[in-house]
Amino acid sequence: MWYAWVEAQRNLIRTAGAWAAFGAGAWGSWPALLGSDWLSTLLQPQPAEVPPFGIESVTIGSRAIPVAERIADSTPFCVLRHFAREVDSVPRTRRRKPLDILICAPLAGHHAVMLRETVEALLQDGDVYLTDWVDARDVPLSAGAFGLDDNVLLVERFLRKIGSERIHVVAVCQATAPTLAALALLASVGDVPAASLTLMGGPIDTRLNPTGLARFAQSHSVEWFRRTLIDTVPPPYAGAGRRVYPGYYQQAAIAAAYPRHKWQLEADYWSSQAAADAEGIARSLRQMGEYAAVLDMDEHYFLDTLQVIFHEQQLARGTWKVDGREVRPQALSSIALCTVEGTHDTITGAQQTHAAQALCSGIADSKRLGLTIADCDHYGLFTGPRWRNEIHPAVTRFWQKA
Repeated sequence: MWYAWVEAQRNLIRTAGAWAAFGAGAWGSWPALLGSDWLSTLLQPQPAEVPPFGIESVTIGSRAIPVAERIADSTPFCVLRHFAREVDSVPRTRRRKPLDILICAPLAGHHAVMLRETVEALLQDGDVYLTDWVDARDVPLSAGAFGLDDNVLLVERFLRKIGSERIHVVAVCQATAPTLAALALLASVGDVPAASLTLMGGPIDTRLNPTGLARFAQSHSVEWFRRTLIDTVPPPYAGAGRRVYPGYYQQAAIAAAYPRHKWQLEADYWSSQAAADAEGIARSLRQMGEYAAVLDMDEHYFLDTLQVIFHEQQLARGTWKVDGREVRPQALSSIALCTVEGTHDTITGAQQTHAAQALCSGIADSKRLGLTIADCDHYGLFTGPRWRNEIHPAVTRFWQKA
Protein backbone atom coordinates (compact mmCIF):
# COMPACT_ATOMS: atom_id res chain seq x y z
CA MET A 1 0.00 0.00 0.00
CA TRP A 2 2.00 2.95 1.35
CA TYR A 3 5.32 1.34 2.24
CA ALA A 4 7.15 1.90 -1.06
CA TRP A 5 5.89 5.50 -1.26
CA VAL A 6 6.99 6.25 2.31
CA GLU A 7 10.44 4.80 1.57
CA ALA A 8 10.78 7.08 -1.45
CA GLN A 9 9.92 10.10 0.70
CA ARG A 10 12.40 9.01 3.37
CA ASN A 11 15.18 8.80 0.83
CA LEU A 12 14.31 12.27 -0.43
CA ILE A 13 14.26 13.65 3.13
CA ARG A 14 17.58 11.98 3.97
CA THR A 15 19.08 13.80 1.00
CA ALA A 16 17.73 17.10 2.36
CA GLY A 17 19.16 16.23 5.77
CA ALA A 18 22.55 15.49 4.22
CA TRP A 19 22.51 18.90 2.51
CA ALA A 20 21.68 20.54 5.84
CA ALA A 21 24.67 18.82 7.44
CA PHE A 22 26.87 19.80 4.48
CA GLY A 23 25.74 23.40 4.81
CA ALA A 24 26.61 23.41 8.50
CA GLY A 25 30.09 22.11 7.71
CA ALA A 26 30.63 24.62 4.94
CA TRP A 27 29.51 27.66 6.94
CA GLY A 28 30.90 26.64 10.31
CA SER A 29 29.08 28.26 13.24
CA TRP A 30 27.33 30.92 11.15
CA PRO A 31 24.17 31.90 13.14
CA ALA A 32 21.83 31.23 10.24
CA LEU A 33 22.67 27.55 10.53
CA LEU A 34 22.17 27.30 14.27
CA GLY A 35 20.26 24.07 14.85
CA SER A 36 21.11 22.48 11.51
CA ASP A 37 21.86 19.27 13.44
CA TRP A 38 18.33 19.44 14.85
CA LEU A 39 16.98 20.17 11.34
CA SER A 40 18.57 17.03 9.91
CA THR A 41 17.05 15.01 12.77
CA LEU A 42 13.65 16.61 12.19
CA LEU A 43 13.78 15.97 8.45
CA GLN A 44 14.83 12.36 8.88
CA PRO A 45 11.92 10.57 10.61
CA GLN A 46 13.82 7.29 10.89
CA PRO A 47 17.62 6.96 11.23
CA ALA A 48 19.30 5.11 8.39
CA GLU A 49 21.03 3.05 11.10
CA VAL A 50 19.86 2.20 14.60
CA PRO A 51 21.72 4.35 17.14
CA PRO A 52 24.12 2.24 19.23
CA PHE A 53 23.78 1.99 23.01
CA GLY A 54 27.36 3.17 23.34
CA ILE A 55 27.50 2.63 27.13
CA GLU A 56 31.21 2.57 27.82
CA SER A 57 31.05 3.02 31.60
CA VAL A 58 28.70 3.47 34.54
CA THR A 59 29.38 5.68 37.55
CA ILE A 60 29.27 3.85 40.89
CA GLY A 61 30.13 6.02 43.83
CA SER A 62 32.67 8.41 42.43
CA ARG A 63 34.26 6.00 39.97
CA ALA A 64 33.56 5.25 36.32
CA ILE A 65 33.30 1.47 35.94
CA PRO A 66 33.99 0.13 32.42
CA VAL A 67 31.13 -1.72 30.71
CA ALA A 68 31.52 -4.30 27.95
CA GLU A 69 28.66 -5.05 25.55
CA ARG A 70 28.36 -8.45 23.86
CA ILE A 71 25.78 -10.71 22.25
CA ALA A 72 24.70 -13.48 24.63
CA ASP A 73 22.22 -15.15 22.27
CA SER A 74 20.37 -14.34 19.08
CA THR A 75 17.57 -15.43 16.79
CA PRO A 76 16.48 -13.95 13.45
CA PHE A 77 13.96 -11.73 15.30
CA CYS A 78 15.79 -10.81 18.50
CA VAL A 79 19.26 -10.28 19.94
CA LEU A 80 19.97 -10.82 23.63
CA ARG A 81 22.47 -8.13 24.59
CA HIS A 82 24.65 -8.44 27.68
CA PHE A 83 26.10 -5.34 29.35
CA ALA A 84 28.78 -6.55 31.75
CA ARG A 85 30.59 -4.43 34.33
CA GLU A 86 34.26 -4.95 35.12
CA VAL A 87 33.65 -6.09 38.67
CA ASP A 88 37.24 -5.61 39.80
CA SER A 89 36.81 -1.90 39.13
CA VAL A 90 33.80 -1.57 41.45
CA PRO A 91 34.77 0.13 44.75
CA ARG A 92 35.04 -2.45 47.53
CA THR A 93 32.56 -0.51 49.67
CA ARG A 94 29.93 -0.97 46.92
CA ARG A 95 30.60 -4.66 46.27
CA ARG A 96 27.43 -6.13 47.66
CA LYS A 97 26.39 -9.27 45.85
CA PRO A 98 25.75 -8.09 42.28
CA LEU A 99 22.43 -8.74 40.60
CA ASP A 100 21.72 -10.12 37.17
CA ILE A 101 18.91 -8.20 35.48
CA LEU A 102 16.96 -9.02 32.32
CA ILE A 103 15.11 -6.13 30.69
CA CYS A 104 12.36 -7.35 28.39
CA ALA A 105 11.93 -4.48 25.95
CA PRO A 106 8.54 -3.93 24.33
CA LEU A 107 8.06 -5.00 20.74
CA ALA A 108 5.86 -2.00 20.05
CA GLY A 109 7.36 -0.09 17.15
CA HIS A 110 10.57 1.27 18.71
CA HIS A 111 14.04 -0.23 18.89
CA ALA A 112 15.21 -1.21 22.38
CA VAL A 113 17.79 1.61 22.35
CA MET A 114 14.92 3.76 23.62
CA LEU A 115 15.59 2.05 26.99
CA ARG A 116 19.22 3.22 27.10
CA GLU A 117 18.65 5.25 30.27
CA THR A 118 16.99 2.24 31.90
CA VAL A 119 20.03 0.10 31.14
CA GLU A 120 22.42 2.76 32.46
CA ALA A 121 20.58 3.01 35.78
CA LEU A 122 20.34 -0.74 36.33
CA LEU A 123 24.04 -1.20 35.57
CA GLN A 124 24.64 0.41 38.96
CA ASP A 125 23.15 -2.76 40.47
CA GLY A 126 24.61 -5.52 38.31
CA ASP A 127 25.03 -6.94 34.83
CA VAL A 128 22.13 -6.21 32.48
CA TYR A 129 20.68 -8.37 29.72
CA LEU A 130 18.28 -6.85 27.19
CA THR A 131 15.97 -8.18 24.47
CA ASP A 132 16.83 -6.09 21.41
CA TRP A 133 14.24 -6.70 18.72
CA VAL A 134 15.23 -6.91 15.06
CA ASP A 135 13.32 -4.83 12.52
CA ALA A 136 11.02 -7.29 10.73
CA ARG A 137 11.87 -5.64 7.40
CA ASP A 138 15.39 -7.06 7.83
CA VAL A 139 14.29 -10.66 8.54
CA PRO A 140 14.18 -12.89 5.43
CA LEU A 141 10.98 -14.79 4.71
CA SER A 142 12.96 -18.01 5.15
CA ALA A 143 13.07 -17.29 8.92
CA GLY A 144 9.32 -17.86 9.09
CA ALA A 145 6.68 -15.86 10.91
CA PHE A 146 6.86 -14.39 14.42
CA GLY A 147 3.78 -14.20 16.62
CA LEU A 148 2.94 -13.33 20.21
CA ASP A 149 3.43 -16.94 21.34
CA ASP A 150 6.90 -16.86 19.76
CA ASN A 151 7.66 -13.84 21.94
CA VAL A 152 6.73 -15.84 25.04
CA LEU A 153 8.85 -18.81 23.98
CA LEU A 154 11.79 -16.51 23.23
CA VAL A 155 11.73 -15.00 26.74
CA GLU A 156 11.53 -18.53 28.15
CA ARG A 157 14.58 -19.51 26.06
CA PHE A 158 16.59 -16.49 27.20
CA LEU A 159 15.77 -17.13 30.86
CA ARG A 160 17.02 -20.70 30.55
CA LYS A 161 20.13 -19.42 28.77
CA ILE A 162 20.99 -16.92 31.50
CA GLY A 163 19.95 -19.04 34.48
CA SER A 164 16.53 -17.98 35.70
CA GLU A 165 16.94 -18.71 39.42
CA ARG A 166 19.14 -15.70 40.11
CA ILE A 167 17.84 -13.08 37.73
CA HIS A 168 15.59 -10.07 38.29
CA VAL A 169 13.28 -9.57 35.31
CA VAL A 170 12.00 -6.13 34.31
CA ALA A 171 9.31 -5.97 31.60
CA VAL A 172 8.26 -2.66 30.07
CA CYS A 173 4.96 -1.77 28.39
CA GLN A 174 3.91 -4.32 25.73
CA ALA A 175 6.55 -6.77 27.03
CA THR A 176 4.71 -7.27 30.32
CA ALA A 177 2.12 -9.81 29.13
CA PRO A 178 4.46 -12.17 27.22
CA THR A 179 7.06 -11.93 29.98
CA LEU A 180 4.55 -12.81 32.69
CA ALA A 181 3.37 -15.69 30.51
CA ALA A 182 6.94 -16.98 30.04
CA LEU A 183 7.61 -17.00 33.79
CA ALA A 184 4.26 -18.69 34.44
CA LEU A 185 5.12 -21.46 31.97
CA LEU A 186 8.45 -22.07 33.70
CA ALA A 187 6.77 -22.16 37.12
CA SER A 188 4.13 -24.60 35.86
CA VAL A 189 6.80 -27.26 35.24
CA GLY A 190 8.44 -26.73 38.61
CA ASP A 191 11.27 -24.44 37.54
CA VAL A 192 12.26 -21.34 39.51
CA PRO A 193 11.46 -18.74 36.83
CA ALA A 194 13.32 -15.77 38.34
CA ALA A 195 14.25 -14.08 41.59
CA SER A 196 11.72 -11.33 40.91
CA LEU A 197 9.48 -9.86 38.23
CA THR A 198 8.87 -6.14 37.78
CA LEU A 199 6.08 -5.10 35.41
CA MET A 200 6.06 -1.45 34.30
CA GLY A 201 3.16 0.26 32.55
CA GLY A 202 1.89 -2.76 30.66
CA PRO A 203 -1.50 -4.06 29.43
CA ILE A 204 -2.05 -7.07 31.69
CA ASP A 205 -5.84 -6.53 31.85
CA THR A 206 -7.09 -4.16 29.17
CA ARG A 207 -10.68 -4.37 30.42
CA LEU A 208 -9.73 -1.87 33.11
CA ASN A 209 -9.79 1.86 32.33
CA PRO A 210 -8.88 1.58 28.63
CA THR A 211 -7.04 4.56 27.17
CA GLY A 212 -7.73 6.12 23.79
CA LEU A 213 -5.29 3.75 22.07
CA ALA A 214 -6.86 0.72 23.75
CA ARG A 215 -10.39 1.84 22.89
CA PHE A 216 -9.38 2.28 19.26
CA ALA A 217 -7.84 -1.22 19.23
CA GLN A 218 -10.94 -2.74 20.83
CA SER A 219 -13.45 -0.94 18.62
CA HIS A 220 -12.00 -2.26 15.35
CA SER A 221 -11.85 -5.88 14.29
CA VAL A 222 -8.59 -7.72 13.78
CA GLU A 223 -9.57 -8.12 10.15
CA TRP A 224 -9.95 -4.32 9.85
CA PHE A 225 -6.38 -3.87 11.08
CA ARG A 226 -5.19 -6.55 8.65
CA ARG A 227 -6.84 -4.82 5.69
CA THR A 228 -5.97 -1.26 6.71
CA LEU A 229 -2.57 -1.23 8.41
CA ILE A 230 -0.65 -4.30 7.25
CA ASP A 231 1.73 -3.69 4.35
CA THR A 232 4.40 -5.60 2.43
CA VAL A 233 8.11 -4.87 2.80
CA PRO A 234 9.54 -3.79 -0.58
CA PRO A 235 13.01 -4.43 -1.99
CA PRO A 236 15.88 -3.94 -1.31
CA TYR A 237 15.30 -4.98 2.32
CA ALA A 238 16.22 -8.53 3.32
CA GLY A 239 12.63 -9.06 4.44
CA ALA A 240 11.14 -8.09 1.07
CA GLY A 241 7.75 -9.75 0.76
CA ARG A 242 7.16 -10.02 4.52
CA ARG A 243 3.82 -8.70 5.73
CA VAL A 244 4.33 -6.18 8.54
CA TYR A 245 2.80 -3.46 10.63
CA PRO A 246 5.14 -0.61 9.58
CA GLY A 247 6.94 1.34 12.29
CA TYR A 248 5.88 4.68 10.85
CA TYR A 249 2.25 3.88 11.73
CA GLN A 250 3.16 3.21 15.36
CA GLN A 251 5.30 6.34 15.53
CA ALA A 252 2.39 8.42 14.26
CA ALA A 253 -0.03 6.77 16.70
CA ILE A 254 2.22 7.40 19.72
CA ALA A 255 2.95 10.98 18.63
CA ALA A 256 -0.78 11.66 18.29
CA ALA A 257 -1.69 10.04 21.61
CA TYR A 258 1.26 11.44 23.51
CA PRO A 259 2.84 14.49 21.82
CA ARG A 260 4.33 15.80 25.07
CA HIS A 261 7.33 13.47 24.97
CA LYS A 262 8.54 14.71 21.58
CA TRP A 263 7.89 18.32 22.58
CA GLN A 264 10.00 17.79 25.69
CA LEU A 265 12.87 16.37 23.63
CA GLU A 266 12.70 19.40 21.34
CA ALA A 267 12.54 21.81 24.30
CA ASP A 268 15.57 20.18 25.94
CA TYR A 269 17.54 20.57 22.71
CA TRP A 270 16.79 24.29 22.33
CA SER A 271 17.39 24.92 26.02
CA SER A 272 20.85 23.39 25.63
CA GLN A 273 21.45 25.48 22.51
CA ALA A 274 20.52 28.67 24.37
CA ALA A 275 22.94 27.76 27.17
CA ALA A 276 25.70 26.76 24.70
CA ASP A 277 25.73 23.40 26.53
CA ALA A 278 27.58 21.12 24.09
CA GLU A 279 27.04 18.05 26.28
CA GLY A 280 23.33 18.79 26.57
CA ILE A 281 23.01 19.31 22.81
CA ALA A 282 24.69 15.97 22.13
CA ARG A 283 22.48 14.22 24.69
CA SER A 284 19.31 15.73 23.19
CA LEU A 285 20.29 14.75 19.66
CA ARG A 286 21.01 11.21 20.83
CA GLN A 287 17.63 10.99 22.59
CA MET A 288 15.80 12.32 19.53
CA GLY A 289 17.60 9.74 17.40
CA GLU A 290 16.56 6.99 19.80
CA TYR A 291 12.96 8.19 19.76
CA ALA A 292 12.95 8.16 15.95
CA ALA A 293 14.42 4.63 15.75
CA VAL A 294 11.23 2.79 14.84
CA LEU A 295 10.86 -0.75 13.52
CA ASP A 296 8.35 -2.89 11.66
CA MET A 297 6.52 -5.70 13.46
CA ASP A 298 5.69 -9.01 11.85
CA GLU A 299 2.01 -9.16 10.89
CA HIS A 300 1.38 -12.20 13.10
CA TYR A 301 2.78 -10.58 16.24
CA PHE A 302 0.82 -7.36 15.76
CA LEU A 303 -2.50 -9.06 15.04
CA ASP A 304 -1.99 -11.69 17.76
CA THR A 305 -1.44 -8.91 20.32
CA LEU A 306 -4.66 -7.20 19.26
CA GLN A 307 -6.65 -10.42 19.56
CA VAL A 308 -5.09 -12.00 22.67
CA ILE A 309 -4.41 -8.90 24.80
CA PHE A 310 -6.90 -6.25 23.65
CA HIS A 311 -9.91 -8.11 22.23
CA GLU A 312 -10.09 -11.35 24.21
CA GLN A 313 -7.99 -10.47 27.30
CA GLN A 314 -6.86 -14.08 27.41
CA LEU A 315 -4.19 -13.51 30.06
CA ALA A 316 -6.58 -11.74 32.42
CA ARG A 317 -9.38 -14.27 31.80
CA GLY A 318 -7.11 -17.32 32.23
CA THR A 319 -7.74 -18.69 28.72
CA TRP A 320 -4.32 -18.17 27.11
CA LYS A 321 -2.46 -21.21 25.84
CA VAL A 322 1.07 -21.04 24.40
CA ASP A 323 2.40 -24.00 22.44
CA GLY A 324 -0.47 -26.04 23.87
CA ARG A 325 0.41 -25.12 27.48
CA GLU A 326 -1.90 -23.18 29.77
CA VAL A 327 -0.58 -19.83 30.99
CA ARG A 328 -1.22 -19.98 34.76
CA PRO A 329 0.14 -16.92 36.63
CA GLN A 330 -1.13 -18.48 39.86
CA ALA A 331 1.66 -21.08 39.51
CA LEU A 332 4.18 -18.36 40.42
CA SER A 333 4.98 -18.66 44.13
CA SER A 334 8.71 -18.37 44.76
CA ILE A 335 9.34 -15.02 43.07
CA ALA A 336 8.87 -11.45 44.24
CA LEU A 337 6.44 -9.32 42.20
CA CYS A 338 6.53 -5.55 41.68
CA THR A 339 4.07 -3.63 39.50
CA VAL A 340 4.60 0.01 38.54
CA GLU A 341 2.11 2.50 37.12
CA GLY A 342 2.07 6.26 36.50
CA THR A 343 -0.95 8.40 37.28
CA HIS A 344 -0.56 10.32 34.00
CA ASP A 345 -0.02 7.31 31.72
CA THR A 346 -2.13 7.85 28.60
CA ILE A 347 -0.96 4.65 26.92
CA THR A 348 -1.67 2.02 29.60
CA GLY A 349 -4.76 2.57 31.74
CA ALA A 350 -4.85 2.72 35.53
CA GLN A 351 -4.86 -0.69 37.29
CA GLN A 352 -4.08 -2.58 34.07
CA THR A 353 -0.57 -3.43 35.31
CA HIS A 354 -1.48 -3.80 38.99
CA ALA A 355 -3.99 -6.45 37.83
CA ALA A 356 -1.05 -8.87 37.79
CA GLN A 357 -1.08 -8.84 41.60
CA ALA A 358 -4.44 -10.62 41.67
CA LEU A 359 -3.52 -13.00 38.83
CA CYS A 360 -0.35 -14.09 40.66
CA SER A 361 -2.30 -15.33 43.67
CA GLY A 362 0.39 -17.80 44.76
CA ILE A 363 2.91 -15.12 45.76
CA ALA A 364 3.17 -14.24 49.46
CA ASP A 365 2.11 -10.73 50.49
CA SER A 366 5.61 -10.10 51.85
CA LYS A 367 6.98 -10.50 48.33
CA ARG A 368 4.69 -7.97 46.67
CA LEU A 369 4.98 -4.28 45.88
CA GLY A 370 2.64 -2.05 43.91
CA LEU A 371 4.00 1.38 43.02
CA THR A 372 1.78 4.16 41.67
CA ILE A 373 3.93 7.16 40.79
CA ALA A 374 2.24 10.56 41.00
CA ASP A 375 2.51 12.96 38.05
CA CYS A 376 4.30 10.28 36.00
CA ASP A 377 3.50 9.62 32.35
CA HIS A 378 4.26 6.49 30.34
CA TYR A 379 7.80 7.42 29.30
CA GLY A 380 8.56 8.65 32.82
CA LEU A 381 8.31 5.07 34.04
CA PHE A 382 11.65 4.22 32.42
CA THR A 383 13.32 7.55 31.57
CA GLY A 384 13.77 10.91 33.26
CA PRO A 385 13.66 12.06 36.89
CA ARG A 386 10.74 9.86 38.03
CA TRP A 387 12.61 6.79 36.85
CA ARG A 388 15.98 7.88 38.23
CA ASN A 389 14.88 9.36 41.56
CA GLU A 390 11.82 7.34 42.55
CA ILE A 391 11.19 4.15 40.60
CA HIS A 392 14.70 2.76 40.23
CA PRO A 393 15.64 3.25 43.93
CA ALA A 394 12.30 1.78 45.09
CA VAL A 395 12.59 -1.27 42.83
CA THR A 396 16.18 -2.06 43.82
CA ARG A 397 15.31 -1.70 47.53
CA PHE A 398 12.48 -4.17 46.95
CA TRP A 399 14.84 -6.61 45.24
CA GLN A 400 17.29 -6.47 48.14
CA LYS A 401 14.53 -6.97 50.71
CA ALA A 402 12.76 -9.75 48.81
